[in-house]
Amino acid sequence: MLNAPVNGKIIPNDQIADDTFAAEFLGKTVAIEPADGIITAPCDGEIVSIFKTGHAVCILTDGGAELLIHIGIDTVKMDGTGFTKKVSDGAKVHAGDVLIEADLNAIKEAGHPATTMMILTNTDLYDSVECAAPGTVTGKSSVMKLTK
Repeated sequence: MLNAPVNGKIIPNDQIADDTFAAEFLGKTVAIEPADGIITAPCDGEIVSIFKTGHAVCILTDGGAELLIHIGIDTVKMDGTGFTKKVSDGAKVHAGDVLIEADLNAIKEAGHPATTMMILTNTDLYDSVECAAPGTVTGKSSVMKLTK
């Protein structure tokens, strides 16, 4: 079970303003319109890579799931403005640990949607991946159930 990486509201994937994420080309995806900019670990694991710009982070869960948490659409173009990294590559994290603080106003002022996606990039290794239905979530809400 993976928790929401940010407080907010799950939206249907067809409402994601990016075709790659909406079509789940990178893997099974949960999209959340964030209520705040506090991005937390959805489970225990290790930071494989936190992008230099701070807009995305890759986590390897203790169970072997590979996750990409991507904050906003086209936010790589912000070149790090509005993102404060709280972890570094190789860090061991626990569910609920703060990974990144994102300034949602800065994202919106730069003209980008703040939609935050959590993608299971190794979806093909799982027999079943169930995502939560649209609705309000917190960091303690289970949003993805993985079955091998």
